[in-house]
Amino acid sequence: MKNIEKYSGFEQGPIRPPSEAMSLLIRVTRNCPWNKCRFCPVYKGAKFSRRPIEHVLKDIDTVAEIIQKLDSLTQGSAITREMVQKAGQNLEEKDYDALYAALNWMSGGRESVFLQDANSLIVKPDDLVIILDRIMAKFPYVKRITSYARSTTIAKISDEDLKRFKDAGLNRIHIGMESGSDNVLKMIEKGADKKTHVIAGQKVKKSGISLSEYVMPGLGGKKYSKEHALETADALNQIIPDFIRVRTLAIPNQTPLFKDLEEKKFEKLTDLECAEELKLFIENLNPMDSNIVSDHVLNLFEDIKGKLSEDKDEMLSKIDKFLSLSDYDKMVYQIGRRTGLFRGVMDMTDKSRYERAAETATKFKMTPENADFVIAELMKRFI
Repeated sequence: MKNIEKYSGFEQGPIRPPSEAMSLLIRVTRNCPWNKCRFCPVYKGAKFSRRPIEHVLKDIDTVAEIIQKLDSLTQGSAITREMVQKAGQNLEEKDYDALYAALNWMSGGRESVFLQDANSLIVKPDDLVIILDRIMAKFPYVKRITSYARSTTIAKISDEDLKRFKDAGLNRIHIGMESGSDNVLKMIEKGADKKTHVIAGQKVKKSGISLSEYVMPGLGGKKYSKEHALETADALNQIIPDFIRVRTLAIPNQTPLFKDLEEKKFEKLTDLECAEELKLFIENLNPMDSNIVSDHVLNLFEDIKGKLSEDKDEMLSKIDKFLSLSDYDKMVYQIGRRTGLFRGVMDMTDKSRYERAAETATKFKMTPENADFVIAELMKRFI
């Protein structure tokens, strides 16, 4: 006899892209069906499952009911504590998270919805269309519905179903390419090769759905750094995604890659080497209508952004400015960047911020020689 899972209330998963910080998070699946990537600390030890579609629809309906109550109470005015209490007074304890999700979403403008967890497009196409239809029926003002997806999953989805998803409201897909090098992809156990990444990316673009591809500078280590940069650029030149999102490698202690690092099977790049790899990568991207986004504290440069067809030279010049700094100023910039004082090298011209970064370096007993070790330990906190 089939075990029927009981609904236990509104659910949210542990991660979402930084660009979805103000999105309503709707959990369609739990965890990751692959869960073998050696650099990833998320979901390890957790079992993958698809949530029953009835539970997902119930989550959507519950948030919609809460928002309707809040709208009737506020009538365009600011939300007060008393209003929140009234909106939640008849909720069961298991649905309190739906109230918090509704409040966060309302504060962000109610423009986008993100489908969790790591690979929501793995559900049956008919089920995904039903979920998308319910979202649009309950929140007709939504401008964007997005999801993570694995290339291996997308490669198996028919063009017709991808078009159905678009027509039902799915208008952005985030794919963790990480690398276009088959050697790197095999080393990190990504479970996809370059050819599959290209096929999947091209399928998404053909469907008319906006595509974000994530790349990870440093992932090839010292052995594959050049190959990683060149092969990843080549894959993206074939795909021409809407967004290329940079996420520099960090290695938390609980990841399999950290064990590789300890056993000297993997040699991590320094920040200087990572900057040189990033420069090589961008140099080899075609001047296409893809936007580079570097919106994460793990990245050495947050201000490297823009359209490759228009801003490529400017992005490269910012990396060159870092490479031309003295060893001491490189160290100051590194700590200032990772503590939020700097977005780019030009911010070092602000005397107050420069002095604070230098003081922070002194506090952490940083020197140009140990800077990368100190930064590596700080970066583990940001995963």
